[in-house]
Amino acid sequence: MTRKIISFLHRVEEGFLAFLLAGMTVITFSQVVARYIFNTGAVWALELTTFFFAWLVILGISYGVRIQSHIGVDAFVKILGTRPQRIVGLLAILAGLAYAVLMLVGSWEHAFGVTFEYGFVTEDLKIPQWIPLSVLVFGFATMIVRMLGIAWRIIIHQESGMMIADEAREAIEQFADEERPQGTEKAEK
Repeated sequence: MTRKIISFLHRVEEGFLAFLLAGMTVITFSQVVARYIFNTGAVWALELTTFFFAWLVILGISYGVRIQSHIGVDAFVKILGTRPQRIVGLLAILAGLAYAVLMLVGSWEHAFGVTFEYGFVTEDLKIPQWIPLSVLVFGFATMIVRMLGIAWRIIIHQESGMMIADEAREAIEQFADEERPQGTEKAEK
């Protein structure tokens, strides 16, 4: 049951990220058409696109942690043994957690302590500013949860360190796939 809920939440997250990207594209395209063909445009479009982009980036940070796509310099870590890799991984997670907690506290104070309390509204959309800023709180909170999950898997020996994108391995695999003669894919499987 828990796996189904987590899987559902992952699909919702991916769908929302896709919606943000598609929304940015549609709004920007419609503004280009409106401006250059009809000599008009919506005043609020740039602000909404900016909010969508900010949401995409902040939520993308947490998503990147989940799918292990963040890049890192791990040449030194790879030559270490399993135990030192786990220690370095935990130290990296602690540094990431310190950053995320600082950002979470700061974004909470800004979004809900300042903009909510004083009733600031956005310039063009005229909505309360805490609404678009709340993505900071949500994004860094989910990042903390995901990093704690990675730390737990390291502690219980399910992972040897913080998993990051291995660009060198991916490039070599892609090169090998491109160099492979036609028809050999089926024979290897």
